[in-house]
Amino acid sequence: MQLQLKHQTLDLSRPQIMGILNVTPDSFSDGGTYTTISAAVDHCARMLKEGADIIDIGGESTRPYAPKVSPEEELARVIPVVEALRQRFAVPLSLDTSTVQVMTAGIAAGADMINDIRALSRPGALEAAAALQVPVCLMHMQGTPQSMQVKPHYDNVVAEVLAFLKARAHACERAGIKRENIILDPGFGFGKSVRDNYALLNALPQFATLPYALLIGLSRKSMIGAVIHENDPKARVNASAAAAMLCAERGAHILRVHDVKVTAQMLAVLQAVKEAACY
Repeated sequence: MQLQLKHQTLDLSRPQIMGILNVTPDSFSDGGTYTTISAAVDHCARMLKEGADIIDIGGESTRPYAPKVSPEEELARVIPVVEALRQRFAVPLSLDTSTVQVMTAGIAAGADMINDIRALSRPGALEAAAALQVPVCLMHMQGTPQSMQVKPHYDNVVAEVLAFLKARAHACERAGIKRENIILDPGFGFGKSVRDNYALLNALPQFATLPYALLIGLSRKSMIGAVIHENDPKARVNASAAAAMLCAERGAHILRVHDVKVTAQMLAVLQAVKEAACY
């Protein structure tokens, strides 16, 4: 499987590492750390050195109960960083956004793909993505960031998330987005209980059988903290890496992470095991 970006092709035959670059003041794990261009550039350089294949730039915190961000503020946060990174690095750049204006301006500024927690459901988003002809990631979320963790409920979380993602992927194809440019994300932590999250993790092979790339983002999330009894997101690094390895073994093509180095080391071990099976 391959992902066709604007200027290059990304080989998904091995899991790719998507490094998280939050240019927000209030993200749950690293809010306020990379809000200047120099800090964002330095962090990007660090993640690339550690083994990142993609950099995902976000200007809107989507943690539970996060306040809404205006399109103007999101543009002001994101576009200068995209421009600065594009001038310095050849790495694929992803826009973590649901905002049509940011999608359009960000791709024009040099970004390569769209990563939308709202699965292109905002007015005009699907049409904009189809016109831009770049890869898109569609994520499942029950509710909104402001409401999603207020008693989330499913009759069958795996079946319902699968059905939603299939429907959104088919809508994208009908709009003219190529199947090979559609990526699916079950949305760990977005309107799910701890039990829901682990049911989805257990069922990842079902998602991997779909004819779309699979992106997983569970780095440092509360679902990790809940089972290791750790409230500090920055203390969840090792457990997050263990969970990422499970995702890679279960068919994930892209791992969205805060901690690139430990993830790259984990994937190196996994790759060595796979190669040994061919002896």
